[in-house]
Amino acid sequence: MLGEYRIVGRRASEIAASVEQAVGSGELVPGQVLPPMRELAGQLEVNPNTVAAAYRTLRERGVIETAGRKGSRVRPRPASTERGSLRVEAPPGVRDLGEGNPDAALLPALGEAFAAVAAAYDQAPGVYGQASVDPEFAAFARSMFDADGVPDGPVIATSGSLDAIERVLIAHLRPGDAVAVEDPGWGSLLDLVPALGMRPVPVALDDGGPLPDALEAALKAGARAVVVTGRAQNPTGAAIGAARAAELRAVLAGYRGVLLIEDDHGHAIVDLPLHPLAGATDRWAFVRSVAKAYGPDLRVAVLTADAVTADRVSGRQRLGPGWVSRLLQRVMVHLWSSQAVDPLAVARSYAHRRDALVRALAARGVEAHGRSGMNVWVPVSDETGAVARLLHAGWAVAPGARFRLSAPQGIRITVSPLGDGDIGPLADAVAAAAGPAKPLSYG
Repeated sequence: MLGEYRIVGRRASEIAASVEQAVGSGELVPGQVLPPMRELAGQLEVNPNTVAAAYRTLRERGVIETAGRKGSRVRPRPASTERGSLRVEAPPGVRDLGEGNPDAALLPALGEAFAAVAAAYDQAPGVYGQASVDPEFAAFARSMFDADGVPDGPVIATSGSLDAIERVLIAHLRPGDAVAVEDPGWGSLLDLVPALGMRPVPVALDDGGPLPDALEAALKAGARAVVVTGRAQNPTGAAIGAARAAELRAVLAGYRGVLLIEDDHGHAIVDLPLHPLAGATDRWAFVRSVAKAYGPDLRVAVLTADAVTADRVSGRQRLGPGWVSRLLQRVMVHLWSSQAVDPLAVARSYAHRRDALVRALAARGVEAHGRSGMNVWVPVSDETGAVARLLHAGWAVAPGARFRLSAPQGIRITVSPLGDGDIGPLADAVAAAAGPAKPLSYG
């Protein structure tokens, strides 16, 4: 079972360290089955509970996984491996359409906001003991939530969407729990779930968001949480409309105990209305990042949730970083109140480029998806080959492997760097590189 390697140790920590060291050195390879707990306990002459504790530690660290009666085995992929490492570096002379960054020309200038906030801070510096959320920040965020029909709940500031999602997941779930995620979906989330020792369960989607039958199947299979993107879904651009939202809410209503997390990272860059699902379950959280509209380096997101979830998240946050810098919160208040971003103009700019590319690809017989946001998803039969051929033609795109669990292959193209003159040449290159791919709904 283990070949030449011999697990050693008398205490749970020693046994876990022995396995982890072997995985790190390559002596235990991905997929290798570990001995049953009682068998290993007999070999080591320790109590089976000691081995059980060691295996539990290894699962929580993402080193091994347990598949019921099939036993425990080394994870096929370390939980710490980042899907971002699958990026294609754009050499000199190659246009980079793979990083997913917003158009810098559409981001607001920050100098005035920081200067005004710094001047006010000089008169009243922040100190320990103040509220973790600036009152004006909370009021602005809450008013925007209200305008979009997000249920009432406390407002919490977090260091970006992923930080918020992680805090919500660990507030309710434990290692080993299953989390339903969109497939294809946000690569960072697909890394985060297993890194927390949880198990991602893929949910297929189309241009209208998660498919109700696929969500139902994931929940029936035991998923204790589901993460959904309402609009500007990464990487497909899917957006949930009113009819689909009603179908998804009906599914969720049958699983009131499931934790629902909604990610609205497309806020202020999409002109499609939001159709929140929050409230369909007893435990829910709604996350809204400022990264795409105001700048990724601001590292601010707004979270609202049901009272229990909000209390758990804010309580745990106080024991860690304490709070997100109130200086940054006040910068956001300045940007919001001064209307530094024109959401309609930004949305139209991205839509113009995205729709032009989708039309150009369709004219060349290439299927493409991009209902909202700044990305276009192109199904391909061989994404490795397509990425390589596009790179040779002068275009760096993101390989679909960064975003997929079991979904068919594809590539993601970010339109933010494109001008009108780029659309035709890019579409020609994609058509030449993509090869035949049968029509599909992403699942």
